[in-house]
Amino acid sequence: MTKIYQLEAERLDGRTQSMADYEGKVLLIVNTASKCGFTPQFAGLEKLYKKYQDQGFVVLGFPCNQFGGQDPASNDEIGAFCQRNYGVSFPMFAKIDVKGPEAHAIFRLLTREAKGVLGSQSIKWNFTKFLVGRNGEILNRYAPTTKPESLEQDIEQALAVTELA
Repeated sequence: MTKIYQLEAERLDGRTQSMADYEGKVLLIVNTASKCGFTPQFAGLEKLYKKYQDQGFVVLGFPCNQFGGQDPASNDEIGAFCQRNYGVSFPMFAKIDVKGPEAHAIFRLLTREAKGVLGSQSIKWNFTKFLVGRNGEILNRYAPTTKPESLEQDIEQALAVTELA
């Protein structure tokens, strides 16, 4: 069984990032888009990151253009947009597919381990969120409509777990 720490992804700047670098941290992994009705959630995600990063919490943003063509820009343009409009300082990755035959391995793992509504695996829209515990266990999946600030209790619970199983 593949663990999230065995995977890697390309950052916006083209560098390869091993997920093993995040071992022992609580992760909130989000498929993002720059031209979506949920795009203002970047502000809430950044606020969560700033509030909890010193406790071992990281938001990981993965731009995706599969839903309504709402992230057509280049990786450089996406990074500039997120920084300029929302002050995003959490790690952002290169644009990927999150569903279908070309779905990135990280999202194949996340959707297999944390099913959506009615047991569905497929991601239905931008800003689907996955909470991953310090030991790499996928703890929860949240709908695009779930506001980042409503995740604080779950994040705090995950951060409170200090033993790595």
